[in-house]
Amino acid sequence: MLDILRSEQFLDMAPPQVYTTLLDEGTYVGSVSTMYRLLRENGEVRERRDQLTHPVYARPELMAVRPNELWSWDIAKLRGPLKGIYYYLYLILDVFSRYVTGWTVQNCESQEIAKELINQTCEKQQIEPGQLTIHADRGPSMIGKTIVDVMADLGVIKSHSRPHVSNDNPFSEAQFKTMKYRPEYPDRFGSIEEARAFAEVFVAWYNTVHYHSGIAMVTPEDMHYGRAGKVIDARACVLTAAQAAHPERFVRQHPVPQALPSAVWINPPLICGIVNNGTN
Repeated sequence: MLDILRSEQFLDMAPPQVYTTLLDEGTYVGSVSTMYRLLRENGEVRERRDQLTHPVYARPELMAVRPNELWSWDIAKLRGPLKGIYYYLYLILDVFSRYVTGWTVQNCESQEIAKELINQTCEKQQIEPGQLTIHADRGPSMIGKTIVDVMADLGVIKSHSRPHVSNDNPFSEAQFKTMKYRPEYPDRFGSIEEARAFAEVFVAWYNTVHYHSGIAMVTPEDMHYGRAGKVIDARACVLTAAQAAHPERFVRQHPVPQALPSAVWINPPLICGIVNNGTN
């Protein structure tokens, strides 16, 4: 009976299925309870059903120390004028600078649209082969063959979040949250032209006006194009002058502006249970 239970035909079947199959084949070798007893005595009581085994997805650990080294992209659904109608905002974000490098609003979610946007954005930013990693979640438009092929053609390294782990793509998620909390963000867009007009204004504001807390309160455009250091230096001069004029206000320490980050991580590695943020 153990040989039968261990055979290739029945290895992944529970005893009731083995028992029934044998009966239909005109064979009786013992009861279901006897099969369970033998399996238990031999330490083989386990889940015997043939089941889908999900692959183990590695935790992405990505670091950027300069612009155009690591991008994150995602697609946001924008509600249209009627229930069930949506417009789709494709948006590519530089992780180090938080600068929006490319975007488009379309009527559908499509690999071909994403391919064209990635091509145009890489050309605009003058991306060289081997320079860039693009990170995304595992939506159909992100993992399809068309996207894989275009990244291979461009010499871009692809990276994906683990399934159902939103924290693996935090920068795009945070930017969409910023967008949807803007006071001018509508409950619905009356047309795709209206959605595109909103996105154009939002991206311009986000890149050139918005003081981003993750990059020492400079704008993404200043960070992306290397002007942030001068901004911080100018702030330091203002603080030094303020201290000279009113030393009684700064009795504990010399005032300094917030420092620019030297590295930005998606999932910094854990070292002995401590997060290494890569900034030291």
